[in-house]
Amino acid sequence: MAIGERIRFIRNLRGMTQKWLGIAVGFPEKTADVRMAQYEGSTRTPKADMINTLANVLEVSPKALDVSDIDSYIGLMHTMFTLEDLYGLQISDDDGEVCLRVDKSKGTAAAEFHKMLCAWLQVNQQLKDGSIDKAAYDKWRYNYPEYDTSQRWVKFPSQSLSDMLVDELGKSDE
Repeated sequence: MAIGERIRFIRNLRGMTQKWLGIAVGFPEKTADVRMAQYEGSTRTPKADMINTLANVLEVSPKALDVSDIDSYIGLMHTMFTLEDLYGLQISDDDGEVCLRVDKSKGTAAAEFHKMLCAWLQVNQQLKDGSIDKAAYDKWRYNYPEYDTSQRWVKFPSQSLSDMLVDELGKSDE
């Protein structure tokens, strides 16, 4: 799903008009709905800072808007193949049903992917058993991993920051 489609989907989920969202992200009232229509129609692509602003107003993670190339079935299939290659995703048949599973023995990436899917399964089961409502489920999904309490997430510094720190530490040894 292209970014414009994601913006439209989440905007509609939130019950917002294009004009309201456009004004909320800082466009003049006169052109707010036109600019949002351009983003949603994919005639314009928002830059990173606008994606962050949109995500903030829509109360989702920027990653919930900027989904990889799954806007075609072929793109979706190649995403699945990449998950197979990198994260141990496996496809199988279970009494005529297509099933996807993760072979967590395929390495650290597969094990971490398995943990993330287990967290998703847990929250999905809470939705199914009525212990949370659809709004809470969507909040969890669209802000992942912010509300994931099943595991700890650690942010690593960017490569440039890491390189700078190594350079600075090297200077202090001189």
